[in-house]
Amino acid sequence: MERLDHLEHLDKHLVDELAQVARETIRDELREQTRRQRRTAMLYAASGTVALYAGAALALALGLALAVALPDWAAALITAAILGVVAYVLRGAARPKHAVSPPEHVVGGTPPGAPPSGLGMPYPPMPSGAPGAPAEPETPPHPDDIDPEQPHHRA
Repeated sequence: MERLDHLEHLDKHLVDELAQVARETIRDELREQTRRQRRTAMLYAASGTVALYAGAALALALGLALAVALPDWAAALITAAILGVVAYVLRGAARPKHAVSPPEHVVGGTPPGAPPSGLGMPYPPMPSGAPGAPAEPETPPHPDDIDPEQPHHRA
């Protein structure tokens, strides 16, 4: 029995040692990844700063070129309008364009416009047949007819 207690101590020691090695390895890997990501972020920041100054120089050149043929205030106004249009186009290009398409097949008929509760929960499908008539035995839905995004309830 004394021998087994000694083995149990060795097992605990081995587990502690393995955990320590794993922690050190993960810590070293995270340091390396952080170092690389920090360098990449600094390069992106420098690139953005240089691009900002390049844009300012381009706007200045455009304004000076227009000032040759127009009064200075008109050249500045036209340059500002052009920069505003470019900023608007770039903002529109940055926004995601995901249109929500209606589902192709809805179990239980056509989807309702909006439920009266306003909670976004769809109406349950209505059973076929007249009220009071015996309902047909329900067949389980085909796996292709099940929408995983919609909640399902059991009766």
